[in-house]
Amino acid sequence: MDRHTWGVLAAVAVGAVFLVSSITKLAAPDQWRGQATALGVPRRLVPFVPFAEAVLAAWLVAQWQRHLAAWLAAIVLGAFTALLALRLLQGRRPPCACFGSWSAKPIGPGHLLRNFAFIALAVAAGVL
Repeated sequence: MDRHTWGVLAAVAVGAVFLVSSITKLAAPDQWRGQATALGVPRRLVPFVPFAEAVLAAWLVAQWQRHLAAWLAAIVLGAFTALLALRLLQGRRPPCACFGSWSAKPIGPGHLLRNFAFIALAVAAGVL
């Protein structure tokens, strides 16, 4: 496969991650709000996160301005990862809230590693 194809596949994979994340939050909005609040997501952003993730997922999968969408995804994932790292440094381990009802487990180093893998995929989609 050529570079372009790898970039497309990486973008679709990151888009799928954002889509699943969005759907699981929207499927259990009360649980999402509680987990997001415990994690420290600013209250004014909580209602918008699942919809922003859905838009970003569609943008990545549609391949419209893929490189721009991929870099935005990397930035968003970086922000999510920074929040998780901050909570771990503070000694706090609330549920991740990353995948809504699928994320009831307290955050840990594995969450950071998973997010670094997602960031690497987003960067690959942005440069390939």
